[in-house]
Amino acid sequence: MDTSRLLRTSGTLAATAALLLSALAAGGPGPAAAAVPRDRDAPGASVLTDDDYATDVADVAEPLRSYYGQKLHWRSCGGKRAAFECAGMKVPLDYSAPHGGDITLAVSRKKAAGPGKRLGSLLLNPGGPGGSAIGYLQSHAAAKYPAAVRARYDLVAVDPRGVGRSTPITCLSHSEMDGYAQTDPTPQNSAETRRYVASLKKFANGCASRSSRILRHVSTVEAARDMDVLRALLGDSKLHYVGASYGTFLGATYAELFPSRVGRLVLDGALDPSLSAERVNREQTAGFQTAFTSFARDCARHTDCPLGTSGPTDAGNRLRSFLTALDTRPLPTGQSRRLTEGLATTGVIAAMYDEGAWPALRKALSLAADGDGSVLLALSDAYYERDAKGSYSNLMAANAAVNCLDAPAAFHGPSGVRQALPAFRKASPVLGEALAWASLSCAYWPTHPTGHPHRITARGAAPILVVGTTRDPATPYPWARALASQLSSGRLLTYDGDGHTAYTRGSACVDSAINSYLLTTTPPRSGQRCS
Repeated sequence: MDTSRLLRTSGTLAATAALLLSALAAGGPGPAAAAVPRDRDAPGASVLTDDDYATDVADVAEPLRSYYGQKLHWRSCGGKRAAFECAGMKVPLDYSAPHGGDITLAVSRKKAAGPGKRLGSLLLNPGGPGGSAIGYLQSHAAAKYPAAVRARYDLVAVDPRGVGRSTPITCLSHSEMDGYAQTDPTPQNSAETRRYVASLKKFANGCASRSSRILRHVSTVEAARDMDVLRALLGDSKLHYVGASYGTFLGATYAELFPSRVGRLVLDGALDPSLSAERVNREQTAGFQTAFTSFARDCARHTDCPLGTSGPTDAGNRLRSFLTALDTRPLPTGQSRRLTEGLATTGVIAAMYDEGAWPALRKALSLAADGDGSVLLALSDAYYERDAKGSYSNLMAANAAVNCLDAPAAFHGPSGVRQALPAFRKASPVLGEALAWASLSCAYWPTHPTGHPHRITARGAAPILVVGTTRDPATPYPWARALASQLSSGRLLTYDGDGHTAYTRGSACVDSAINSYLLTTTPPRSGQRCS
């Protein structure tokens, strides 16, 4: 199991939950899956400054002139994506040595359809790190973003370096990923701990052997620099951007590097860049407990609730007992893989991202109580982006690679995890132990971190809209408040609700405030609340 610091939008997971419920209602087994943070002083991060970058290639520092001067050759993406255009762009592998070779990033767009004057390009990032921005654009944003926004902006996505179609990080084979996902997430003795550590080392060594060229160059700082190259190639003097989840850290990093180039930035489901990796993981653990409490209360209102109706504490005890039992008695799923503790824990966490997935989780736990682990397995597969043929996206590989570059490891060995277990169990009696061990993921990483936690102020930037959801599991609400207060031009919009992120998730108040900002440049008053 690996759920550490995976910060992305919930659209794919919610869609999977809807498909599962539809299939179950029809009497079918349901699909197996619906596949679909940080430092200016890092190597290469301080070589060039804001003044070295411009839309006019003549004003760009010589080492980067060829990159800012290239042309994007747009073509139809073809097939079911024929309504979208695709292109490739070259960026330096290493910004501190721009003449040392380049990599290719995949770009896609859906052109503004009108009516109304075109306002430019709106760059999108769904988070992760490791989530495919192109997949998000083509499967979600182009249909779900408000019509007024789609009419006035070209919606644009670039898969960040190391992600999806952009020189992707690879670490394990698909069958090896199956084994990795099933790892016992709560080792209880020295033998189980050795097996857990061995799985982390195998993953890290696989990344080093299969992706050695790019592994040191997938930091958020470098991805933000790539976005400025794309901004220039799109012909925009300012970057307009909607970043969700981890995408908020990417957007804030861009604002830190290029404050004078900030246009309209929406940072939805914010990460606090000043927190250590250990605090990020522990506070996220508390966020998932908050979400589980909301789920348990909702579940208790249904007569078929498999966790009882006595309240969140009793529900948590029941769920923890169920997960623990799977460690020795995994459940059949109707396929060769059985539902282990690790897979079931991941399935539960997946459903916490979106309250729309709660009915599917309720059904999944009911079936599991009767000995059928198929729906919990499907939720876990959706989280890992494993398709019905057993193929994984590179989400988890890129997630680890970026996180382990962006900040020092939360823990450096099992002893550190054991010392922190009481704090993690306090944060979440249900999931704390598993999430504490998941925080060990960077301890054996083959590259050293190039970033460190720090406040981001982005002095001189235009107003930046930060959006926080009060019961967000993955990016707890205090992080949005913190980022909005750090940014010199930050404005906080609060959504009083459940689930991860807020834009295009059903709140007319949230959507109206963000749409107005994107279309008129006027942000909502700081402190505005929506429900």
